[in-house]
Amino acid sequence: MSTQRQTVSSPARQAQRFAHYCELSISYEGASHDIPVRAPDISTRGMFINTAKRFPEGAVLRICFRLSRTHVLIAARGEVRYCLPGVGIGVEFIGLPEEAQQAIEKEAGGE
Repeated sequence: MSTQRQTVSSPARQAQRFAHYCELSISYEGASHDIPVRAPDISTRGMFINTAKRFPEGAVLRICFRLSRTHVLIAARGEVRYCLPGVGIGVEFIGLPEEAQQAIEKEAGGE
């Protein structure tokens, strides 16, 4: 995955998103296997994850990824907010620790 910074901003978004992380893995909470994914963007509130796997709205996932510039490992839980069949899922973080949120903000700001 390229480490070139890309930011995505939209008036409908509550937080700026950027594509600057790697080593993403997710698993359905309660399941024992990882799900293959590609992830185009992230914010302090959540992320969109490209995956062909369908998830119902409200499904809770375990998400793990590494920020590509600072190499900070983020482990979080996320709730599926919407699903675009065959494209991917929009996930909102649940209880993201303050230190993880600050690391994402720092990565996005290029500090």
